[in-house]
Amino acid sequence: MKDRPRRLRTTAAMRALVAQTHVLPQQLIYPAFVREGDGDPTEITAMPGQFQHTLDSIRALACELVEAGVGGIDLFGVPDQVNKDAAGSQAWAPAGILNRAIEAVRAEVGDELVICADTCLDEFTSHGHCGVLNNQGIVDNDATLDLYARMALAQAQAGAHMVSPSGMMDGQVEHIRTVLDTHGFTDVSIMAYSAKYASAFFGPFREAVASTLCGDRKTYQQDPANRKEGVREALLDAAQGADIVMVKPASHYLDVLADVAQVVDIPVAAYQVSGEYAMIEAAARNGWINREAAIDESLVSIARAGADVILSYWALEYARRS
Repeated sequence: MKDRPRRLRTTAAMRALVAQTHVLPQQLIYPAFVREGDGDPTEITAMPGQFQHTLDSIRALACELVEAGVGGIDLFGVPDQVNKDAAGSQAWAPAGILNRAIEAVRAEVGDELVICADTCLDEFTSHGHCGVLNNQGIVDNDATLDLYARMALAQAQAGAHMVSPSGMMDGQVEHIRTVLDTHGFTDVSIMAYSAKYASAFFGPFREAVASTLCGDRKTYQQDPANRKEGVREALLDAAQGADIVMVKPASHYLDVLADVAQVVDIPVAAYQVSGEYAMIEAAARNGWINREAAIDESLVSIARAGADVILSYWALEYARRS
């Protein structure tokens, strides 16, 4: 028998030699939450091992990420409930928790870590939606664009290397790019949440950001049944000036991820979301799966499908043992 593919699987060294997909620490971005107030970080019940950080602990985390060789950090703000309003005005306030966190991390690690900021209003609005509501209670796409631009500008002024519009408003990338360029922030990148689906796997994230969402986001996030739409959204964002396009969630949308990677000529990111994290952690705690093997396999599957950049809550752990 001439055809024996098993020859290249005989030892761990042989398998490593011919591996076709690699996940490197510098490809990873660690999503992190920063809350108002002092004291110790607060563990997120639905995401064991993840925390709502304070300004002090987020500085320490940033240093750990640099030491481990992780590529970036994506910061999410968690304001006090009393600071939320219908427009989400704390999102662009210089003293808002997210902008203070950006400043703190930039001061701590400078350019040694790509500092990305989530550019969306849902953490800051009293109703929990990603934009302002009209008189019928529906998110007003065009009115929201101006607020995204104000938020992105504030993030750039605070020191973000990259902003990340995640609200799925039509035209958000072009609007933000124009405002950033007009104010001299031509070097600030945009990582667009291009194909973001209205997914059940976002559930634990709601606890992480203390969401006050009323209803759902199905009128602006994509229908999980639609594959071609993800490609359309990514192409639109690329044409509007996105530097990176993203598919979210990752593991249950590998087909969309592969499609997008085939048609764009810019880097493609994928977000391994809170529900993906929680499922593996829960199964591992029950002894049903090998935790580290499952983490590694999940990351390599995302890279294999075409992701150049992966946002993962395991970024730091994975980098330390890579």
